[in-house]
Amino acid sequence: MNGQPPNAWPFVRLGLIVTGETEKQCLPDLFRILTSEGNCHFRVLCRVGQRSPRSARNVAKMVGSGKAIPDRDAAEIGRPARQFLRAGGDYVILVDDLEASRAPQANAVFDRYRRALDAMLGVDAVKAAVHFLVNMLEAYYFADANAVNGVLETSLEDDAGDVESIRHPKNRLKELCPAFDERRDGPPIVRALDVVHILSRTDACASLRTMFLWASEATRSTTPIPAGCLFPITKRQIEDLRAAMDPPNR
Repeated sequence: MNGQPPNAWPFVRLGLIVTGETEKQCLPDLFRILTSEGNCHFRVLCRVGQRSPRSARNVAKMVGSGKAIPDRDAAEIGRPARQFLRAGGDYVILVDDLEASRAPQANAVFDRYRRALDAMLGVDAVKAAVHFLVNMLEAYYFADANAVNGVLETSLEDDAGDVESIRHPKNRLKELCPAFDERRDGPPIVRALDVVHILSRTDACASLRTMFLWASEATRSTTPIPAGCLFPITKRQIEDLRAAMDPPNR
């Protein structure tokens, strides 16, 4: 097509491992600014329970038994990721909610997920990333009030602050609109969310922006992701991916 070799337009398949019910229902729809280009596809592989940092005692016991990661992490996280990649998938993103109560443990939570992927994927570990929705997917509804208003017939306005700092976004939404039902209303709201608008503030939504930049690199998207702050814990995965995709000349 247009004189390009057959492999000039690769189709990229991304698998999602999620921890939330709404994410299981509709998270691929959040990535439609990337899928609209027609060269990539997102699908949910599985939903897993949230992981917390393991105690020093449990870590010592696990290491003493000769294990690098817990059996549960291998079975529920590492194995689905490995099976997807071996079956022809290209990349995996594990997406967890980072509620306010878990924020102080964010580094340790990230490390636990990261170790599960690294241990099970080996050299392919760079094809998998861990990202957070802060505090949860519903937080981003407050950065695009039009999406909420169109579904719930409310008259909300975009939150003036960084929506990733809203401690209980789901409860707050229910206070503003008691009729809100997560399973019924979540999917159409997510389908209506304008991610470019949500990320238009350079000082907000660092974690969401980092996830989209990683996914944009993986799909080699030409859709610009608005520049701005990045999430310190997860941003290094972007550079790791870039280095793997475009290794320096030796």
